[in-house]
Amino acid sequence: MSPNPFEKGKIMKVSDFNYELPEELIAQTPIEKRDTSRLMVLNREKQTVEHKIFKDIIDYLEPGDVLVRNNTKVLPARLYGKKETGANVEFLLLNNIEGDIWECIVRPGNKLHVGTKVIFGEGLLEAEILEIMPGGTRKVEFHYEGIFNEILDQIGLMPLPPYIHEELKQKDRYQTVYAKYDGSAAAPTAGLHFTEELLEKLQEKGIIIANVTLHVGIGTFRPVKEETVEAHQMHSEHYYIKQEDVDKINNAKKNGKRVIAVGTTSCRVLETVADENGHIKEAEGDTQIFIYPGYSFKILDGLITNFHLPQSTLLMLVSALAGKDYIMNAYEEAVREKYRFFSFGDAMFIC
Repeated sequence: MSPNPFEKGKIMKVSDFNYELPEELIAQTPIEKRDTSRLMVLNREKQTVEHKIFKDIIDYLEPGDVLVRNNTKVLPARLYGKKETGANVEFLLLNNIEGDIWECIVRPGNKLHVGTKVIFGEGLLEAEILEIMPGGTRKVEFHYEGIFNEILDQIGLMPLPPYIHEELKQKDRYQTVYAKYDGSAAAPTAGLHFTEELLEKLQEKGIIIANVTLHVGIGTFRPVKEETVEAHQMHSEHYYIKQEDVDKINNAKKNGKRVIAVGTTSCRVLETVADENGHIKEAEGDTQIFIYPGYSFKILDGLITNFHLPQSTLLMLVSALAGKDYIMNAYEEAVREKYRFFSFGDAMFIC
């Protein structure tokens, strides 16, 4: 086992979570059929590694187990427009402050001052810069006729991560099949592997599906810049969980069944709302929970996740669950076996 990072004098460096990844293993496009991606199964008790196909996940789940998935929906939040002068600009919607006022990342930032007006979609949408916010983002007010989300669907593009350079042919491939509530700047990518058919088969087997909603922020792509893990400040993300889903999860724990998160976002919600006894309540709020080795999980029994960036907070989270050495060795094996990495890549099941 890895030494406890909280032992006196022990400091975890961000560089401890680095690994070598050939660029050609970064998946640039989604696989043709969602549930035919590869699946690496890690059994923590036996310390084994198995290589499967994603739809084989059904063989590792038992009746009464609860899969907790994040039903957030990605907004087509990248907008290309023109200033009144005709100059090209790019906006990325980050979060809805109130009404039609949003916080946005804008490019080129040095040309978009307070009072600047921008036109998108040949006039379907107009924007005015209201304020320069801390960190250089802008407070922007939008003007339009009709329904804002319908206009976004028409003229907006999916805000793909910076390591994806290929154009996305179908918007819905950066969306889970169960996406429901608008609000994310990025997809909860572990859920991208599920198809409607696979979800039906899981339920027929007696596996229970519960939902949480966490709107994934763009901060999920920001690198950790500090040298030590403990010095990193997590970004805040809004979540909620409804009573019907709370009941499913609490009943599973009471009956000795497993609670398995589909993705690190679902995991972060569960660990935010759980008390020390692994009991949860209906809740809504913002979470900045940072899970890294040394963390004691309160409710989670397993995790379905993708392969994460070197030195990222998500790699630290999976290392907290399975053990850093075990995870880093599994990642090295994934590289050797030519797994596909990151958002459109293959999956891992930690059980």
